Amino acid sequence: MKKLRCHCGKIEAEIKIDNLDKILRCNCSICKRKGAIMSMVKNENFKIIKGGELLKLYQFHTKVAKHYFCKICGIYTHHNPRSNPKMTGFNVGCVDDIDYFNLKKVSVNDGINHPLDKE
Repeated sequence: MKKLRCHCGKIEAEIKIDNLDKILRCNCSICKRKGAIMSMVKNENFKIIKGGELLKLYQFHTKVAKHYFCKICGIYTHHNPRSNPKMTGFNVGCVDDIDYFNLKKVSVNDGINHPLDKE
């Protein structure tokens, strides 16, 4: 179990994860601007344990994806992607015991050419 925290520490989540099989950046319009390295877990493996009332939801375009930020410090903590709302993407930089700067293989998700935009 890993613990995720925003910068001010008002929001905390528990993430059931054994290892980071897939870490990525995304080049879609919002991810490009937030610049976070993310990983994914099933929704049932991500649980807000503190500060849920301080989460701010941001949605745009199709309003399917849900992006969450701390309304106190502004840090992006997690999201539910449009391509698979049954998953939770989380900001790896918010997990203290993961050394963000030693991550070797960070793939890039092509969010600019999202398959759901072609329908």
